[in-house]
Amino acid sequence: MVPFPEEPAAARGTSEAQPPGPAPTVGAAPLPGPGLSDGPEASVEKVEVELAGPASAEPPQPPEGGWGWLVMLAAMWCNGSVFGIQNACGVLFVAMLKTFGSKDDDKMVFKTAWVSSLSMGMIFFCCPIASVFTDMFGCRKTAVVGAAVGFIGLMSSSFVSSIEPLYLTYGVLFACGCSFAYQPSLVILGHYFKKRLGLVNGIVTAGSSIFTVLLPFLLRVLTDSVGLFYTLRVLCAFMFVLFLASFTYRPLVSNAKDKESGTKGGNRFSLFSRRKFSPPTKIFNFAIFRVTAYAVWAVGIPLALFGYFVPYVHLMKHVNERFQDGKNKEVVLMCIGITSGVGRLLFGRIADYVPGVKKVYLQVLSFLFIGLMSMMIPLCRVFGALIAVCLIMGLFDGCFISIMAPIAFELVGAQDVSQAIGFLLGFMSIPMTVGPPIAGLLRDKLGSYDVAFYLAGIPPLIGGAVLCFIPWIHSKKQREIDKTTGGEKMEKMLDNQNSLLSSSPGIFKKESDSVI
Repeated sequence: MVPFPEEPAAARGTSEAQPPGPAPTVGAAPLPGPGLSDGPEASVEKVEVELAGPASAEPPQPPEGGWGWLVMLAAMWCNGSVFGIQNACGVLFVAMLKTFGSKDDDKMVFKTAWVSSLSMGMIFFCCPIASVFTDMFGCRKTAVVGAAVGFIGLMSSSFVSSIEPLYLTYGVLFACGCSFAYQPSLVILGHYFKKRLGLVNGIVTAGSSIFTVLLPFLLRVLTDSVGLFYTLRVLCAFMFVLFLASFTYRPLVSNAKDKESGTKGGNRFSLFSRRKFSPPTKIFNFAIFRVTAYAVWAVGIPLALFGYFVPYVHLMKHVNERFQDGKNKEVVLMCIGITSGVGRLLFGRIADYVPGVKKVYLQVLSFLFIGLMSMMIPLCRVFGALIAVCLIMGLFDGCFISIMAPIAFELVGAQDVSQAIGFLLGFMSIPMTVGPPIAGLLRDKLGSYDVAFYLAGIPPLIGGAVLCFIPWIHSKKQREIDKTTGGEKMEKMLDNQNSLLSSSPGIFKKESDSVI
């Protein structure tokens, strides 16, 4: 379950960029696009594009390859290492129970569930903040510092003596570092690719599926052989590689002069290179919530996610309790990872043929199946049936993830899509943090996960029902805008004709005389 890479406004289409040319004369209509005249509502441009030079400088064109392929691999490693570890948290959850568990503590499952859920929630909660730092300091600096913080958090987690310090080291410090490393990987892809951006996004998001398939087996072997603490130290190697990979997020230069000066200065690969950039006019753009369809979407998605992360945290524990004699129980997480990757490619392609905001219906379909599959988990008395349920759940998990960015683009437009996604990820952190501990508390009180999984299937169904209203709300608002715009265009055309007649009466009189 990996949030999608969002498409930066700078990467979408040449129609949004203004061609170079002479400055407009006094009285001429202002050029569209963000600028000083746009006021605080203007979108914040990414720092890598807004390099030293005049404000009217032509933005750099995506190279469509070259160094960008290395950037793609680095972003793929980021996606895989961050969310591969998070999606395999069920194995670490069992290891934490064995390490810190006590027969006298009847709330140990509840306490341990907070570690993984807090970690996943903090990754999303910090995304809006990380996007601001990316705007201010650039992709490379933000990602490098984030990977370093994540490494420190994971390493410090391997030296604790009880479960409570893990709330800080693993749940907060490690997760915040992952968030600051992950957010720039979403932005940098749009700087290097435009025509191949869909392909590149598919490859990058596939990284999480690959890691989700492989990491459960690796973590199971490590926890059984060397224990929890040494397993966390091995995972630090993933964060160290991510630290090195983040240096590949090289900012593009806007013209040959900047390129030459950057090369002569020897700071082409320098982390703390000297670049002039304009401070953002507005950090948080709350005006997007005036779009009613987006506001409903921002409520419906978090509402559906209260039970979404419960299987990822508690499924392994449930399998150990239900199928005690089974082997290779990690295959349930592997099945989710495999079909999630397939679902992203399949439904991402299907979404290209679904017009406009009607793509929301695909998310409704995905939440319907995710909710039903969550309810069917406790009904599976045979391990093969549970495998089938996990395969279907993973498929529609990929559907939900892959079409988030296209829906956000349809609702708010290209200029505001970055912050729209950032706000949504922040809202998603609340239910994803609260859901798993509640399921753990129910397990401690009732002695099984049956009720927890039944209840976890209800929020996706409710959230999907809320999302059904979005296409109707959006189409209604669009008709109002088209009606208003049509009236304004007609009035403007009449004004232009009247001004033309009043300014050149002699011409029309001469033409009428010649006709007579």
